[in-house]
Amino acid sequence: MMVRRNGLCILALSQEILTNAKPVLSRNFDKNPLIAKTTPVHQGKVMRKSVALLLVLAFLAASCIVVAKPALSSTDVVEDSWVSKAPMQQARAGLGVVAVNGKIYAIRGTTAGGQYPPDVSGGGFVGTNEEYDPATDTWSYRAAMPTPRAHFAIAAYQNKIYCIGGAVGFTAVEGKPGFYSYVTSGVNEVYDTVRDTWETRAPLPDNAMEFQAHVVNGKIYVMDWSYVYVYDPAADSWTSGTRMPQPYPDYDSSPVSAVVDNKIIVTFEFSTFNFSTGLDSSEQKILVYDTETDSWSEGASGSTVVVGGAAGATTGAKAPQRVYVLGLADRFPSLSANQVYDPKAEAWANATAMPTLRIDFGVAVVDDVLYVVGGYSYTSRIHSIVTPVAINEQYIPIGYGIPPEIKIVSPENQTYNVSSVALVFTVNKPVNWIGYSLDGEANVTITGNTTLSGLSNGLHNVTVYAADEFENMGASETVSFTVEVPFPVVPVAAASGVAVAVIGVGLLVYFKKRNR
Repeated sequence: MMVRRNGLCILALSQEILTNAKPVLSRNFDKNPLIAKTTPVHQGKVMRKSVALLLVLAFLAASCIVVAKPALSSTDVVEDSWVSKAPMQQARAGLGVVAVNGKIYAIRGTTAGGQYPPDVSGGGFVGTNEEYDPATDTWSYRAAMPTPRAHFAIAAYQNKIYCIGGAVGFTAVEGKPGFYSYVTSGVNEVYDTVRDTWETRAPLPDNAMEFQAHVVNGKIYVMDWSYVYVYDPAADSWTSGTRMPQPYPDYDSSPVSAVVDNKIIVTFEFSTFNFSTGLDSSEQKILVYDTETDSWSEGASGSTVVVGGAAGATTGAKAPQRVYVLGLADRFPSLSANQVYDPKAEAWANATAMPTLRIDFGVAVVDDVLYVVGGYSYTSRIHSIVTPVAINEQYIPIGYGIPPEIKIVSPENQTYNVSSVALVFTVNKPVNWIGYSLDGEANVTITGNTTLSGLSNGLHNVTVYAADEFENMGASETVSFTVEVPFPVVPVAAASGVAVAVIGVGLLVYFKKRNR
C-alpha cells in the first residue's frame, strides 16, 4: 500500500491490524448526597376541619412539586452501543465533520477509491457541504466550499465553521516512479451556517494537512506534532504557541485530539526502537496541552494503539467526561477499535467497537452522543483497496444519561392512622446513592427501604431519588398521603378532671376568704 505522511506518499506492504474491544471499565465517582430539585412545600400541622380543605391542600402541594424526569428512558437508548443512521448523500473520505447548534456538517473530502491512499494519485477532491439533522435523521446540501480539498483541520465558533489547510492536489515525485506527494495549502475558508455563505480569512502560516483544530475561549488552536498556531477570529490573525514536546508521533501516525475542560487531549502512536533487542515497540501516548499556560504535560499511555481514525469527547452533561479514540487497532487482524480515556483518572478502557471497519472518517458530538461519518472502507484488506463510504453511525457512550427508574410501593395515596409509615421502593439498576425528600425538604440519604417516623397529622408527600455510578439521577413519582392519628380519649378525660379540680380548689379558697 502507499502510506502518506508529511506530504510524501511511500509504497509499503499492507499490514493487518487489531482485535475486538469489549467494555471493561473501572471507575470511581464521588458519592456526595445530592439535593432534590423541588420547590419546598410548607407542611404545618393540618387540623381536620373538612374534606374540602384537604382536597385544596392536595392540589396546591401537587402543583408546587417539580420532579426532574430523564430526557431519555432506558427503553430509548442502550449505552455503549451503535446505531446506523441516514448516510450522507455523497460518499467521501478525508472529510471534515463538526457540530454547530445541534446540526452536523460534513464538508469536502475525496471521492477517490483504490489502493490506499487513492487520493494521492487519483485526486477526487470535492467541495461538497452537507448538513445533518439528528432530530429528523436527514441530510441536505448546503453551499459548497470554494476550494475543494481533503485532510484539513476543522473547527466551529459562533455559528461559523473554519476549514483550514489540507491537501488540494498531488504531484509525482521526480525520479521515483510510483511515489507521489500532496500539494498542500494553508487556505482558511469560513462557512456561515446561518447565511449559508463562505468567506476567505487570513491563511495558516504554513501549508499543512492531517492536523487538528479546536476552539478554546474564543481562540482556534491548530496543531500537529511540529507546531501550534493560535488563530484569533476577531482580529483575523495568527500567533505561535509552544510545540508538542518529544516524544513525537510515529512517522505513520497523525495525532487526533479532543477538548476537555479547556485542555486539548492529544493522542497518537509512538514507536521506540529497543537497541538491545532490535525490536520496535508502540504505545498510545497521551499529551495534554494547557491553553491557559501554553504548556504541555503527559498522561497515561494506552495498551492498544489506534490509527487511521479520529477522537471525540463527552462533556459530562449526559455522559461521563471521556475521550473516545476511534479507528483501527494496530494488531492482527484488522478490526475496529474504540478506546476510552478518562482524563481525571488517567485510565484507559475498551468500549464497543464501531460496526463498520473504516478509516479517514470524521467525528462530531451532539448532546454527548457521537456521530462517525464517512471515511474509507476496505474492499480488499490484503492489498489495502479502499472505497469511500457515506456511512453515518451513532454511538451512545458508556454511562449515557439513563437514570435509575424508581417505583414507590409504600406509602400509597391513602390515609394512615399511625405516625410512622414504611417507605418501600424498587430500583431497576445498581445505584451508588439513594435519598428521599419528604414534604419538599432537603434529601435524606438512606441505604434502602426505611420508615418515615414522627409524621404529623395532615397531608404529606414523598419522592425517592437514586444516582448510579455515572451520577445519572433518577426520581420516582411523588406520592401524596395523609396521616390522621386520633386524639387519645383517656388522656383527654384525665386532663379535664385536673382542670375541674383546679377550678374547685380556687372556688374553695375564694369562699374561705369571704367567710373571714
